[in-house]
Amino acid sequence: MKKLVIEGGHRLQGDVSTAGSKNAVLPILAASILTRETVHIEGAPELSDVDRMLGVLRLLGAEAERNGQGGLEVSCRGDLVAVAPWEEVRTMRGSVCVLGPLLARQGRAKVSLPGGCVFGVRPIDVHTKGLAALGAEIHVEHGYVVAEAKGGRLRGATMYLGSAFGSSVLGTANVMMAATLAEGKTVIHGAACEPEIVDLADCLIAMGAKITGHGSPTLTIEGVDELSGCHHRVIPDRIEAGTYVIAGAMTGGAVRVTGCRPDHLTCLVDRLQEAQVPFESGEDWIQTLEYDPRERMPRSTDVSTNVYPGFPTDLQAQWMALMTQADGISIITERIYPDRWMHLPELERLGAEVRRQNTAAVVRGPKRLSGAEVTASDLRASAALVLAGLVATGQTDVHRVYHIDRGYEQIETRLQSLGANVWRADGL
Repeated sequence: MKKLVIEGGHRLQGDVSTAGSKNAVLPILAASILTRETVHIEGAPELSDVDRMLGVLRLLGAEAERNGQGGLEVSCRGDLVAVAPWEEVRTMRGSVCVLGPLLARQGRAKVSLPGGCVFGVRPIDVHTKGLAALGAEIHVEHGYVVAEAKGGRLRGATMYLGSAFGSSVLGTANVMMAATLAEGKTVIHGAACEPEIVDLADCLIAMGAKITGHGSPTLTIEGVDELSGCHHRVIPDRIEAGTYVIAGAMTGGAVRVTGCRPDHLTCLVDRLQEAQVPFESGEDWIQTLEYDPRERMPRSTDVSTNVYPGFPTDLQAQWMALMTQADGISIITERIYPDRWMHLPELERLGAEVRRQNTAAVVRGPKRLSGAEVTASDLRASAALVLAGLVATGQTDVHRVYHIDRGYEQIETRLQSLGANVWRADGL
């Protein structure tokens, strides 16, 4: 396995462009199952998760290839296999998005229960509830979700997809895709409003789907008999953009994150203002301004993760890393995944003072962090450890770097371009 080695203490400086959204491109790739024509995707990030999803599609019978920088082409013109095996699905939760499209096109689907980052239970009951409302008979056997449309075709329905932890992004995506080929009208109440859902809906509309209300809690889909191919550019990755903004803030550097959507990060921008981090923003960029962290530390904040447009759970760990350098006591409450705290003991190894209290964490700062051997447990935890390593004295070794490769395109190269002393090496 590989690790990232970071020599801390270097102020970041310069421009970094935002890659395409991982969480948007995965369901868009799954949507290609809904048509026999070719789907052309632009701006796709070069990530291991994207490669895995292409592998899943190929196993189903699709022709799926990269075509130049950021380009993907997927054709499902031939007969498809209705089974997504455990070997491919086990490492990536996003692959469950093939369930809805397969069911809608084939009338049946058998998809392994998904894997991905390990930070607590993340059931797919919202997915199955919504598909059952469309007329599917669903059961779980031998680790697979088996679904079959009664009469061979799904039927439109009115449903509520909210849950105790808010709306489900992947659940909304799965049911919305399935409903595009269902007979009649589907109304989804409690739908996710995230930009990734809007992007998926825009792609489906370009394919000929009839969808209204995307970006609101109520989606309306009029089923059609077939969809066509399309050309679609993926939105920028708001989590990657936010991570680099936080990196600039932590090191006191002037980091300009370009090609992003600040309107997708309004809650982060608000918290940066509350923490009195100096920054500026424009239509498609956010720039942290240079300051001396020894003289002007960020202020402590209270942050609660929530569904969009609330503070993203996928930025919770990175924000915690920043708050270790803030003056005072910060409280971070996790309302989406109550057990998403695997990064706490690793940050403590670097010298952070963090204490968990049920669904919240109390962070006391500022703390002088010192380099150590740490282990990444999931994608966003690994990003937080890298950020902490940027300001720690001495050397930090972040093991299991394959986690970060799932969501950050060539992170060490891009950090090097900003002046960070970081490289990849053999690890545990």
